[in-house]
Amino acid sequence: MIEVKLDEMMKKRNISNVELSGWSGVRPNTISDMRKGSAKAIRLETLDAICNALNCQVAEIMEFKKISQKVK
Repeated sequence: MIEVKLDEMMKKRNISNVELSGWSGVRPNTISDMRKGSAKAIRLETLDAICNALNCQVAEIMEFKKISQKVK
């Protein structure tokens, strides 16, 4: 499972959706969906723009968490 940690990063840096949108060119609604974890898909172009605006790596705003599966 991929967990989006954009909300944490933005809170630490005290950045609003509107500010990040202005810096990155990504729509505020898209940023909001990512922060809430309700985005179904995220384009690489969007990740690139956000990481460029925040001067960060993808791993700083997204994390893979392995889901353990029960063996029958």
